[in-house]
Amino acid sequence: MLDRIREVATRLEPRLLEIRRHLHAHPELSGHEHQTAAYVAGVLSSCGLQVREGVGRTGVVGDLPGTGRDRRCLALRTDMDALPIEEQTGLPFASRQQGIMHACGHDLHTTLGLGAAMVLSELGEPLPGDVRWLFQPAEEIAQGARWMVAAEALEGVDAILGVHFFPSIPAGVVGIRYGALTAAADDLEIVIQGESGHGARPHEAKDAIWIAAQIITMLQQAISRTQNPLRPVVLTIGQIQRGRAANVIADRVRLLGTVRSLHPETHAGLPDWIESIIASICKTYDAHYEFHYRRGVPSVQNDETLTRLVEAAAIEAWGQTAVERIEEPSLGAEDFSVYLEKIPGMMFRLGVGYPDRQNPPLHHPQFEIDERALIVGVITLAYSIWRYWQPAVKG
Repeated sequence: MLDRIREVATRLEPRLLEIRRHLHAHPELSGHEHQTAAYVAGVLSSCGLQVREGVGRTGVVGDLPGTGRDRRCLALRTDMDALPIEEQTGLPFASRQQGIMHACGHDLHTTLGLGAAMVLSELGEPLPGDVRWLFQPAEEIAQGARWMVAAEALEGVDAILGVHFFPSIPAGVVGIRYGALTAAADDLEIVIQGESGHGARPHEAKDAIWIAAQIITMLQQAISRTQNPLRPVVLTIGQIQRGRAANVIADRVRLLGTVRSLHPETHAGLPDWIESIIASICKTYDAHYEFHYRRGVPSVQNDETLTRLVEAAAIEAWGQTAVERIEEPSLGAEDFSVYLEKIPGMMFRLGVGYPDRQNPPLHHPQFEIDERALIVGVITLAYSIWRYWQPAVKG
C-alpha cells in the first residue's frame, strides 16, 4: 500500500503545489477564514468526501467512510488561519492581502490535509474504518479547537493526528517526540493598588511601581528555588502599565504576562503558587492587589501508541535517517492539545528548512518553506492513517 500511496501522491504533487501557493497568496486572519474554508470544502467535495461547512464558526469537516469492519474513527486536524504580518519574502505567490501572511505555515498544513484526503480517496480500496478531517480556524488565537469541540466535531472520533512544520528541521525529515511536545500557555493579570504621593517623600506613600518590581523579581527567583527544575516553568511579564509623572509616586500598576509549563501537575498548581507570592509581598508593604489567571491551552502530550504508529510509518516510507527523535519539547503553545483532553492524539514535526541557507523562524515576515517537504508530509500522513487499522499497530 505504501507504493500505491507514493504513486498517487507523486502524481498529485503539481496540484498540491498549486493549492499551497493559492492558499499562501490569499491568507485570512483567525475567525475570518471564509474564502479559505470555501476553497477547502470545494476540494474535499471533489474527492467525494461528505463535507460540512461552518463547523466551529469557519471550520470545515470532511468525512471519508470506511467499510465498517473496524468501528474506530481516526481524525486529522489541520489549521487554516494566518497572522497579521506584512510579508517580505518577494515570492511570486506572496500574500496579496496587505498586512496578513501565512508566517506560521498553516497554508502548508491545510495543503497536507487536503493532500491526504486526495490520496486516500483515490486508492481504490476503502479503509476499514472512518477518517475525519478537521480544518480548524483560529489556532493563532488559541480559540479554534474549542470552537470545533463545542460544535461536536469530535463526535464519534477515537483518536486524532496533527502536524506542524519546523524550519529548524531540514525538508525531508520527520520529527517525532514522545510525551510532551508543547507547553501549556496561560495569561495572567496583576493589579497592585498602593497610595500616591510626592516623589520626594516616598515614606508617605505606597509605591505601586516598587511593589510591582518586588513581585516581578520574587516570581523569577521563586521559580528557580520552589519549582522542580526538571519540570520547567517560564513566567514572562510582557507589559507594565501606569504612572503619571516622573515626580509622582504611582498608586496603581497593572502587570500582564504569560506563563508556560510542560507537566499537567505543575500546570494545575501555578495559579495558587503565583498568588501566594503576590499576597505575601502586598501584605508586607500594606498594599492591595487583584489577581486574574486565565487558563489558555494545555500541553500537547503525545499518545505513545499513536507516536509509535507515525514513527513506524515514517521510517518505512523514508528510512531511519529521515526520522529524527526530538529530544526537547517546545515552550510554544498549540491548541491541538484541546482535542487531547477528549481523545488520544499525536502531533509530529515536519521539516521544511532549506539545507544550504539560513531559515527565518516562525512568525517572521521573511519566513518561507522548502516545498520539497510537501510530498513528504502528504505521504507520511496518508500512510500513517492507512496503518492505523492494521493489526500490528492497534492500541
